[in-house]
Amino acid sequence: MSINISDLLNPAIALAENAAVEILKIYRSEFAYQQKPDNTPLTDADLAAHKLIIRGLSELSPDIPILSEEDAYIPFKTRQNWKSYWLVDPLDGTREFIKRNGEFTINIALIENQLPILGVILVPVSGTCYYATKNGGAFKVIKDEQPESISVRKVPNDRIHVAGSRSYLDNSLDTFLNNLKNYELTKMGSSLKSCLVAEGKVDIYPRLGPTSEWDTAAAQCIVEEAGGYITTTDLKQLRYNTKDSLLNPHFLVFGDKNHDWPSYI
Repeated sequence: MSINISDLLNPAIALAENAAVEILKIYRSEFAYQQKPDNTPLTDADLAAHKLIIRGLSELSPDIPILSEEDAYIPFKTRQNWKSYWLVDPLDGTREFIKRNGEFTINIALIENQLPILGVILVPVSGTCYYATKNGGAFKVIKDEQPESISVRKVPNDRIHVAGSRSYLDNSLDTFLNNLKNYELTKMGSSLKSCLVAEGKVDIYPRLGPTSEWDTAAAQCIVEEAGGYITTTDLKQLRYNTKDSLLNPHFLVFGDKNHDWPSYI
C-alpha cells in the first residue's frame, strides 16, 4: 500500500476542526465525567470526538487501520502486522478540559514503520493548529491566518526554558530542575508542551512519568520536522507499536541536540 501523505493532511486537519466543534459544545455545557479503569477521566467530549474522527478516517483511508485512545483494546498480535496506521488521541488533556483552562488538544498522527509521518495537533478553544508531514516541514496556523513555518531554537546563554506538566508533577521533574543552574518553568497541559519546543518558545520538555503512544505521536512528527527531537532518556528515537503495552518510556522533547540533556536526569 502506497501512502501519499500530502493528500491526507488537509482532510486530517478538517477532521480535527470538526471534532473541535463537537468538543466545544460539550465544553460550554454542564458536563459530567467518569473514571476509566486506569483512573484517567472520560467525558462525552472524548467520545464524541473519537466517533467523528474514526468515522472520518475510515472514509478517508479505508485500508489504513486506526488506533484511538478510546478504542485501544486491539491485541498486539493484530497490531504487529500493521505497516501503517492512524494513531489518535481525540481529546488530549481531559483533566485540563474538566478544569476548563483551555489547555487540551486533538492529536491525529499517521504512523509508518513505527515512526510518525504526519502529525496534526489542534487546540479547540483557540482554533490554533500545528501540523507537519515527513520531509515537509512544521507549521502553525492561528485561526483565520496564514500558516507560518516553525522551528526549534538553540539553548540561550542566560537560562534554560523548561516545559512541565500542569497536572502531573513528580519528584523526577524536581530532580531534573534542581540539576539546572538557571531555568524558567512553564506549566502546560496536553501535547502543547511539545508544541512549545517545536516553535522555539521553550528548550526542553522532560517527561519522566507515564504517557501513552497517542500522547506523543503527532507531536513527534511536528517537533522533528521543526528540527527537534523526541527521544528516550538515552537519546534513542521514540518508536511506536513495538510491543504489547502502549505506554511510552520516559522521554525528552528538545530542540538543541548539542546540549547534554541526559546529564540533568
